[in-house]
Amino acid sequence: MSATLTDLDSRTSVVADRIRAARATRTPLRIRGEGTWLHAGYPSTARTELSLSDDRGIVEYVPGDLTLTARAGTRLFDIDSATREHGQWLPLEPWGGDSGTLGATLSTATSGPYAHAMGLPRDVVLGVEFVTGAGQVVRAGGRVVKNVAGFDLTRLVVGAWGTLGVVTEMTVRLRARPAVTRTIVVGVKSGAHELNALAASIRALPFTPLACELLGAPLSRALGTGADTRLVARLGGNRRAVDAQVDAMRTLGHVDDAPDDIWTALRGAEPAAPGVWRWSQLPSAFGETWAAVERASRSLGVLTHGSPARGVVRVMLPAAAAAAASAIASAATEFAGTVAIDALPPAAWSHVATRPTRDTLSASIRATFDPDAILNRGILGIDA
Repeated sequence: MSATLTDLDSRTSVVADRIRAARATRTPLRIRGEGTWLHAGYPSTARTELSLSDDRGIVEYVPGDLTLTARAGTRLFDIDSATREHGQWLPLEPWGGDSGTLGATLSTATSGPYAHAMGLPRDVVLGVEFVTGAGQVVRAGGRVVKNVAGFDLTRLVVGAWGTLGVVTEMTVRLRARPAVTRTIVVGVKSGAHELNALAASIRALPFTPLACELLGAPLSRALGTGADTRLVARLGGNRRAVDAQVDAMRTLGHVDDAPDDIWTALRGAEPAAPGVWRWSQLPSAFGETWAAVERASRSLGVLTHGSPARGVVRVMLPAAAAAAASAIASAATEFAGTVAIDALPPAAWSHVATRPTRDTLSASIRATFDPDAILNRGILGIDA
């Protein structure tokens, strides 16, 4: 690639210098990528911004090894364009679209519709370079699939929301693109018992769909897949395999074809400044999770979709009104599973009483990598 090793080192050095200067003056830093989802996480108390948006570019791409190394500010659509030429892809494709950066996607561990079949963000990362809150440059993992390391710093950084260090470069594992893909819409019943059976049937299939999402009726109508709750699935392989997969899916309900670009529309369905919640429990109880979400969000004008195979239901509040946030938060206290808030405008947080409990292990790890807690202070809801 065009960037030399010296150039890359100098880019990382600039980040390290900024962090050391901020630490010297005890100035908290808000880490930013492209800024496509700034309402993600708890409101950060940092007012000084450290942007990685311009630190972009593919450093190394080895199609034969199915590996790619890129700077943190590299847009996902640039990676998609580069790998498409070689029949490969990076199946992160997170909710929200491909205009975000690689660094932010992996730092927040934002997944998408391919998570069940292709793995979560932590599963695709082979190596990482990051700068700690003390201004030290750390490199973990490597640029080869069989790299072996001791303490798994790579996975520790993924999903840490930039609180352990500012990611500057990452190496990811790619996949071969299927020769043939086909998206189908399946008519299903939306009762709790029927959805539990649906989740069990999907997991019992002799193959794993590339993606498989249940759409609530309002979202289904918005995407043009029908007036009621629908299951959409993307299948892949050679022609014969895909035809066999479609036949197997017919056991779940009536099947119609849909364009592949429905997945782009689904990933971009979140409105501006959304409130996004995740409700989850075991896939065997997916029906109960879906029913609980519907009870909690009835009449609030939300959009819902979920993964029966993972047991996760996402709720998107179009206006993210404080009253809606309060209503969902209240209902969540009666839910037997887990409720997590992915994004919420700052004004609505005062209506959400629950906050994470500070645990000793997490605090110790944070203190080791960011002694003065200057990186994304407050974004996990437990920082001073």
